[in-house]
Amino acid sequence: MDVDHPERDQSWDTAARSETEIQRLDRNWASLLQELRVVQTGVQFLTGFLLVLPFQQRFDVLNATMRAVYLSTVACSVASTVFLIAPVGMHRLLFRQRKLLPLVSAAHRFAIAGLGLLGLALAGVTVIIFDTVAGLTAAVIAGTCALTGLVGLWIVLPLAVRIADRSTAYEPTGSDGLHTD
Repeated sequence: MDVDHPERDQSWDTAARSETEIQRLDRNWASLLQELRVVQTGVQFLTGFLLVLPFQQRFDVLNATMRAVYLSTVACSVASTVFLIAPVGMHRLLFRQRKLLPLVSAAHRFAIAGLGLLGLALAGVTVIIFDTVAGLTAAVIAGTCALTGLVGLWIVLPLAVRIADRSTAYEPTGSDGLHTD
C-alpha cells in the first residue's frame, strides 16, 4: 500500500474487506498503534538502561572508542524513543480534526525511522557488552552479527515477501469466482 495514496489500494480493500476509506484508515491506525505498543516498552527500557550506565562503577573501564559507541547508541536509543512515541503526541494534537490520513502517513514513517534507530541501538549495546566481557574482536563480530540479523529480518525478508510472486497474494473473488480487479 502506498501510504500517501491509499486510493490506489481502496478497490482491493473494498472488495476484500467491504470497508470504506475511513474504516481502512481506522484499521491502519489501530494496527500501527498495536505495533508501536510492542516496541515502545522495550525501547524505553533500553533507553533507561543506557542513561544510567555512566553512573555504574565499571563505566570508567570503557576506552574512548567504546565511549563513542556508547554515546552513539544512546543517541540512537533516545531518537528511537522520540520517533516511536511521536504518533501518540501527534494524535493528541490532531484529535477530532479529521486528519487521519496525514496522521497514519506520518506515524508510518515515524515507526520505520524508530525501528531503524532501535536496530542501531541494539547493535551498539551488543558491541559495548561484548567489548566489556570478551574484547574488541568479539565485540565487532557480535555487533556485525546483530546488525546483519536485524537487517535480514527487519528489512530484507519483508521486502522479499513484498516483491515475491504476486500469485501468492490474496485476491478477492466475486460471486462468479472471477477476480474483482
